[in-house]
Amino acid sequence: MTAWGLLGTGAYAPARAAGNAELAAALDIDPQRILDSTGIRERRRADATEAASDLAARAAEAALEQAGCDAADLDLLVVGTSTPDELGPATACRVQALLGARRAVAFDIGAACSGYLFGLKVARDWLAGAGRGRALVVGAEVYSRFLDPADRATAVLFGDGAGASVVGPVPAGTGIESVRLGADGTRAGSVLIPAGGSRRPADPGTVREGAHRIRMDAPAIRRAFPELFDLAIGEILAAHGLKLDDIDLVVPHQPNPRTLRRYAEHAGIPQDRLAVIGEHLGNIGAASIPAALAAAEADGRLKDGDRVLLAAVGAGLTWGSALITWTRPGKDSA
Repeated sequence: MTAWGLLGTGAYAPARAAGNAELAAALDIDPQRILDSTGIRERRRADATEAASDLAARAAEAALEQAGCDAADLDLLVVGTSTPDELGPATACRVQALLGARRAVAFDIGAACSGYLFGLKVARDWLAGAGRGRALVVGAEVYSRFLDPADRATAVLFGDGAGASVVGPVPAGTGIESVRLGADGTRAGSVLIPAGGSRRPADPGTVREGAHRIRMDAPAIRRAFPELFDLAIGEILAAHGLKLDDIDLVVPHQPNPRTLRRYAEHAGIPQDRLAVIGEHLGNIGAASIPAALAAAEADGRLKDGDRVLLAAVGAGLTWGSALITWTRPGKDSA
């Protein structure tokens, strides 16, 4: 039976950095307070010419290059995003066109910060069903277009960026061992963009209200994060008869560095086995995990045979986890 894993990883961050001093001026708070409460020093901002598809394509190109794969050979292209180019068509179709991946089936997944894991599950199962092929899974967010600069709960947290992975055949005994997913729609109101969809179509009133901006119930999310991370991580470890001590690197989505380090202390994850990239990126949603994987690979934190645990909690609420036995990118078994 063919094993499926990551043949290449890549990430892209826009050039402009928005530091805490810039945001603090609009929020009328001390920049140090932002750093102390979040651990974030800066977050990236897409320029006026960049949409989610543009960021996604840049990250995808890096992943494809590392994998030694031509976009024309892709069979599947999945994009996880909460900030699509348009309400329709799928941003994945825009990415397909930018890359020239004309053979690839292309569609979006709307699972917020968990979107990459949902896409990884779809890609692995799609390829396993076909018994062949290559897939591209991308997370891309341009949150800056949906932020209220006066909202202290969201303005300091979210950044723009993209991450991507090429999925394909890898040596036996390596690759994606399993992906577990979950959702609780009763908590859908915890994080949302209230207007602009079919429930509240855009009109002058919704624009005046600022209802096209991200709204977050911060206390509810603070409660949900450790609860659902415990669930996501606990389920996948139990399914494989493993403990956290068996994991070489935990790669979570990146709400903010302070939250992650506090959770690691709660869960018993050593800081040197935790991937944290939010200090200079902020929360980049569905892009967080693939971007963190690309950074860990580039920094030499991953070696052949490492057990890698991915985990995310996102709006919806959604959550997921994945267990991977790492093999260095480019080790295609085909």
